[in-house]
Amino acid sequence: MKITTKIIIALLVGAVVGIILNITAPNVFEVLDTWLFYPLGQIFLNLIKMLVVPIVLFSIILGFTGLGDPKKLGRIGVRTISYFLVTTAIAIVIAISLALIFKPGEVGTFDTANAEFKAEEAPPVSDTLLNMIPANPFAAMTSGDMLQIIVFAAFIGFALTMLREKTQGIIKLVEQGNEIMMYLVGVVMKFAPYGTFGLIASAIGSQGFSAIKAMGLYFILVVAALIIHLIIVYGGTVYFLGGRQNPLKFFKGFSPAMGVAFSTSSSNAVLPISMEVAQENLKVPKHISSFVQPLGATINMDGTAIMQGVATIFIAQVYGVDLSVGQLLTVVLTAVLASIGTAGVPGVGLIMLAMVLQSVGLPVEGIALILGIDRLLDMARTAVNITGDAACAVYNTAAEERREKKLAK
Repeated sequence: MKITTKIIIALLVGAVVGIILNITAPNVFEVLDTWLFYPLGQIFLNLIKMLVVPIVLFSIILGFTGLGDPKKLGRIGVRTISYFLVTTAIAIVIAISLALIFKPGEVGTFDTANAEFKAEEAPPVSDTLLNMIPANPFAAMTSGDMLQIIVFAAFIGFALTMLREKTQGIIKLVEQGNEIMMYLVGVVMKFAPYGTFGLIASAIGSQGFSAIKAMGLYFILVVAALIIHLIIVYGGTVYFLGGRQNPLKFFKGFSPAMGVAFSTSSSNAVLPISMEVAQENLKVPKHISSFVQPLGATINMDGTAIMQGVATIFIAQVYGVDLSVGQLLTVVLTAVLASIGTAGVPGVGLIMLAMVLQSVGLPVEGIALILGIDRLLDMARTAVNITGDAACAVYNTAAEERREKKLAK
């Protein structure tokens, strides 16, 4: 049985087990969660987290040395960041449109009197930009600060590219280190179905239907927006910008990474697997995958933007606030800029939502209304986020191939 099939079966079985135990035997669920589901999930999560920092370090360095030409690096960099910004804007427009049409905040009664949520302060954009450069690269690696690790690795990669003849030994060492890490990813993937089962059973069992019932329409709209974005935007990218590739083949090839992302709810944690799957199944060259996907895991947040779009309109409707066209445009702009400005900040999704609400004068306390089901939606939006990174990598691959063919003529 293929690993993809095993992961999908594990997802389904874990979800069913979690729901059944939540409804029929919550006490049994607590015991099983303590001794089986949670440990299984955490072992798997820790195994892949163990590989994240060395893989990002090695892959970004190899990405720079593989690209070689600074002009090529510039082309791919501009194309990648432009793609992420455009798709984030499209994502939030889809979300706002669905929320305005179906009005989730006007269905049912919501207790706003007891809604309490203390938003963490987002650092100024200037601080985020300044903090990109690590004062201590080893501290950045210890704390897992992805943005700082990426910048440090980029400097090393640039130096190795410039000193290529003098540093062949170091380049070879990094290549061999990367091979070791990717081999270990393959080993860890054998445990993926069991870890996925544990994570899903724990998440679904602890949330259950009660949270979904109270926020049913909101939940459905976020999931619908995620699916629309996945099929139309990413499917369209692969077909129209990715050299007429079959979108179904793309989704099928990338599904192992999507399944693991769904269970872990972390773009950074699933990065080693999403890179391996993109390189093996989607035939993305290592130097493009190594540059685009780690960057995307840090700054590409289309799924999060969708949650923010639906949540903003939902909260506005619950509190009886009519947002003007100008305010809706402010929501779109704030969400797009926040995705870059808060890159690498812990708990980024809710911090970004607080920033969006504040930009149009909506009460931040409204976030308390959606917290009950945010864990479940976080799983879905993480799967969408990493699929966007892979679609961008496929787009860059096709664009570079087209350019090389044009130059060959």
